[in-house]
Amino acid sequence: MPNANENNPQLPPIMVHTQFIRDLSLEIPHAPEIFKKLNEQPQIKIDVNINAKELEENFHNVELVFRIDGEIKGEKFFILEMTYGGVVELYVPEEHREPVLMIEIPHMLFPYARQAVTNVLFNGGLPPLMLNPIDFVALYNARKQKAAKSETDK
Repeated sequence: MPNANENNPQLPPIMVHTQFIRDLSLEIPHAPEIFKKLNEQPQIKIDVNINAKELEENFHNVELVFRIDGEIKGEKFFILEMTYGGVVELYVPEEHREPVLMIEIPHMLFPYARQAVTNVLFNGGLPPLMLNPIDFVALYNARKQKAAKSETDK
């Protein structure tokens, strides 16, 4: 199947058309009392998932789904849930499409998602949190291993 990029070599293989926050929630269930306990460092748990789906030929939506939980002395400090997405246009060979969607695009979106998380927490009156870079290759490989294991368990 001919690739549009082969017909028009000036097209870049990856184009990010738009980025957006699809869903955002910040809860501080024990505010304002919990702020008295800020003399201790909160325990932070971060979960990140990646979703990708084709919108139409060569156009995809890739989403980074964050859940960040903070606790102080065993008490819930905050819960942040955010789905950060991007619409991308791809002109890469089919065998490279999944790794590009699950590794390269999240790597491109992450700095903007990280900034959104930092801003939301700061604007919510919480201490600053800078998310460490994420190893999207490791996430991708873990996801593939989990899928392969669940196939063999059937």
